[in-house]
Amino acid sequence: MNILLSNDDGYDAPGLKTLATYLKKIANVTIVAPDRNRSGASNSLTLDRPLTINQVEKNYYYVNGTPTDCVHLALTGLLDTIPDMVISGINNGANMGDDTIYSGTVAAAMEGYLLDIPSFAISMSQHDAIYFETAASITTDLILHYQKNKSKNTMLLNINVPDIPLKEIKGIQITRLGKRHKAEPVTKTKDSDGKTLYWVGAAGLPNDGGEGTDFYSVSHGFVSISPIHADLTKHAQMNELQIWMDNFK
Repeated sequence: MNILLSNDDGYDAPGLKTLATYLKKIANVTIVAPDRNRSGASNSLTLDRPLTINQVEKNYYYVNGTPTDCVHLALTGLLDTIPDMVISGINNGANMGDDTIYSGTVAAAMEGYLLDIPSFAISMSQHDAIYFETAASITTDLILHYQKNKSKNTMLLNINVPDIPLKEIKGIQITRLGKRHKAEPVTKTKDSDGKTLYWVGAAGLPNDGGEGTDFYSVSHGFVSISPIHADLTKHAQMNELQIWMDNFK
């Protein structure tokens, strides 16, 4: 099995290194990750300048671009063969609910999915995580399970893991994405010249976080797996919109 591994925390992040150590036991792993932390980069591609790829060691590269850049370059020019899977993570912090819209971790996996490659995004339940090995072990088992039980349709899975020892994980639950309250207001500070600086506010707490959501499962000690896709069409509103447009003059 050949796996492309990326992330959004940067090529030297502990979550990436821990996951790479585990995945190398079951697969040929190529790492292509950003040169620095690119959290919140979402699906952005760098189109206003050329990108460079630097090699750390064999099959280990970093790119001066976004997570999406990393996977796109790997799959469209860097690698000689298309990998069997794209794995993104382990992110140092959760990617649940609305987080998935902004997440570079999810975006890296989605880029693989857009090119019809099974892709998993892996995140810890909180920042300053400790138990990356818990997520690495579970990810390894999920990949092996997928290889033995391949789906007819290409999967894009958003996986969030409680930051607890592996033996304390209660199980795995299939979940939908929850939703957060609106983000906290921006924080204003001044620089040395008196110019106002704006810092983006913290993410809001769960608003829709009841049973069946990713928030609920992770908070109760379960690994959350949410199947997601790139189709942003609101299909349920198609007929309503057509009726609305019928009255357009």
